[in-house]
Order: sequence, then C-alpha cells, then structure tokens
Amino acid sequence: MSSLRIRPRFKEEIPGNPEVFRTRIQEAIDTENEFTGLVSDQYCVIKIRPEERHYWSPQLTLTLEETSEDNLEVRGLYGPKPSVWAVFFMSYAALGVLSLFAGVFGLSQLMLDKPAPILWAIPVMGAIALGLYLIAQAGQKVGAEQMFRIHHFYEQVIKHRVALK
Repeated sequence: MSSLRIRPRFKEEIPGNPEVFRTRIQEAIDTENEFTGLVSDQYCVIKIRPEERHYWSPQLTLTLEETSEDNLEVRGLYGPKPSVWAVFFMSYAALGVLSLFAGVFGLSQLMLDKPAPILWAIPVMGAIALGLYLIAQAGQKVGAEQMFRIHHFYEQVIKHRVALK
C-alpha cells in the first residue's frame, strides 16, 4: 500500500443505507480487539489500539454520503494522525513562502546590480522539501503493516475487496 502517494484513498458505492453500515462498523470495532474508532452520522475513523500506536501509525477516515435510498457512497482516506499531517503540511507551506520571499528579494537585488547570495536559499529549501518528502515516505513504510491490517479489517466488514487510488 505504500507508494508515491502520500495519503492513499478510495471511493466506492455500497448497497444499503448509512445506518446499517455504521452499525456494522461499530459492531466490528467493538468485537475486534485490534482496533478502536469513532462512528458518527457521516464520519467514521478506524485506528490502531493505543497500546500498538506509534508516531507513524495510520488511521482510516471514512466519509459516508447517501446517494439514494439503497446506495451509500463511501470515501476512505488513509493517513497519519491529523497532527502529523499538519506538521508536514505547515512545513511545506513555510518552505514555499520562504522560497517565494527569497526569490523576490534576490531578484530585486539582481535588478539593482547588487549581489544576491540569498538566491542560494531556494535550492537549499528545495532540498529540505525533498528531505521532508523522503521522511514522509519512510514513515509510511513504517506504518505499512498497520495500514494493511486496517484495510483488511475494512474489507472484512464490507465483505468485498477495495481498490486504492
């Protein structure tokens, strides 16, 4: 399941209504000792038990939308805890903003025929962004076994295979 994608996802149509689906998920979480989770009206989160959880542990977030009386659209998103995701997102955003400012300042210095050593910060920040990406990929590989377990648990609950995008 680990790939170049940072957060694997899926989308599928399931026959039945949301209440039956939520009940099946909640009963499976309650009977299975391996997982914990939250089930609400249009939202479900399946997590690894706290005893086994680590920094890179994934969780499956399900968004439920009733498309008709007999069909339910389920969107699944695998990813780390929201706090981990936020750290990486904010790091990328900060690097982007700093690169933009360094580029504007450096190019304005060049237009004034002054030296612009600050332009060397742009490839450095690009290298840092690449390093963050590689760290995220390594973390995804650390949590891959747990992601497989969550995925197989979900497939057992809905009783068919699910292809990730």
